[in-house]
Amino acid sequence: MRIVLVGPPGAGKGTQAALLAKTLSIPHVSTGDLFRANISQGTELGLAAKSIMDAGQLVPDEVTIAMAKDRLAEPDAANGFLLDGFPRNVTQAVALDEILKEWGISLDGVLDLEVPEDEVVRRIAGRRTCRNNNQHIFHVEYKRPQVDGVCDICGGELYQRGDDTEETVRTRLEVYHTQTEPIIEYYQEQGLVTTILAMGSVDEVTRRAIEALRKDEDED
Repeated sequence: MRIVLVGPPGAGKGTQAALLAKTLSIPHVSTGDLFRANISQGTELGLAAKSIMDAGQLVPDEVTIAMAKDRLAEPDAANGFLLDGFPRNVTQAVALDEILKEWGISLDGVLDLEVPEDEVVRRIAGRRTCRNNNQHIFHVEYKRPQVDGVCDICGGELYQRGDDTEETVRTRLEVYHTQTEPIIEYYQEQGLVTTILAMGSVDEVTRRAIEALRKDEDED
């Protein structure tokens, strides 16, 4: 299957992408991983992206598109893939369609994870990260530490990251609505979008997603 995963920040795309990709036996291709891999390997595209990012500017669509095309051309993606974070806007979505058309293939579906905006703010603004290890993450409501402000795992101080504040989250949501949400309409016109509610436990959301994808596959 060839799938694009979309949804607002805080919808759990990264978690669901990894679980779905494993269940469907297809590679999980995330924009973040693409950038990190190209930069760490010192590829021409990676060097170009790093110089732009170091200057505090946004990486142009053509660089991101080229990285995605290179990744999707790798052997493990020949029979399917799950895209997370790409395409991020309509320009990238059109480019992806053109790439796949060039290869004689097409997307099988677009999975839209839906979360109420207030829940997005609650999820992200409530996160607390350990200063000793940023992989140790707690939440003021959903995963409270035994002692407020102290990491259960290593005893480090828990703090709210600057990009996790409510103000920043609402700004990120505005960017999502302006730049990324239009791709949902773009794909709806192609009859590719299935929307699922990304509320409840991780397992519940994964189950809904798998059921939706398999239903779409059966209908095809």
